Amino acid sequence: MNFNLNNKVCNNFTNVNFSYLAPSFLVLLLCFSAPYILSPKTLYIEGYINIQQESFYSLNSFLSTFPLLENNITQLGNVIILFPFVAILIPFAPKLWESIITSSLLSLIASAVLKKIFSMPRPAAVFDNDSFVIIGQALKGPTSLPSGHSITSFIVITLVLLALMPKNKWHKAFFTLFMLTLGLVIVTSRVAVGAHYPLDVIIGSAIGSILAILGIQIDKKLNWLRALKNNNSNIILIIIILIWGALVLQHIALENLLISYLAMIPLLTTLSLIIFKINVQEEF
Repeated sequence: MNFNLNNKVCNNFTNVNFSYLAPSFLVLLLCFSAPYILSPKTLYIEGYINIQQESFYSLNSFLSTFPLLENNITQLGNVIILFPFVAILIPFAPKLWESIITSSLLSLIASAVLKKIFSMPRPAAVFDNDSFVIIGQALKGPTSLPSGHSITSFIVITLVLLALMPKNKWHKAFFTLFMLTLGLVIVTSRVAVGAHYPLDVIIGSAIGSILAILGIQIDKKLNWLRALKNNNSNIILIIIILIWGALVLQHIALENLLISYLAMIPLLTTLSLIIFKINVQEEF
């Protein structure tokens, strides 16, 4: 199973090329040019906020109907909670995890640099806090653009989509629709909790997809995490999973949300599979 699934991932990634970047770059072009087109006589930050004020209020009001649900969903943009849900693929598709790690490292740089460049104030720093729904902590720093949660979630969404893409065209269409819908649900939760404007999450999603594809291309050339595919790496993986479990437990202590408890299930399952694999190898 390990061999077959990892081969499938490798074969699918082989077909990924730089032309896959075109849709995301088109989205970025449209989003970044919108303030100039729709509000040409204002400063960029003012135009950016003004053109989506109504859509922000409408989406925030509509999506926050179930605040506890949205608060759980939005945690899936947090790397501590999201990664455990795909951890189950570590023993079976190390090539996928190679690209997840590479793309995530790129995102740390991209997110920090872009947030510093744009210095976009968050909704809670601009609008009357009583005029919209804020779920959780009210974030007010100049770090709205792009949405880091959206970058993280769409790195994983894009990589899983490309890695596990079926060959049958109908299965491919259904799987693509499912993954993109899942991504949309996660990123729009950032508007629901009042942390980001709509364009923040669209731009963040596009950047996440770009970084995912770049991660695949980098790994094709460097294969720098080949140790993940080595059977001797099991002990290292166990240590990483235990550390990640401790981070999830810390998140449970801070937030006490259902999604945090659910994140422990795939982590424990992955840990059990790796230990079982070690025992089988020792027997032979």
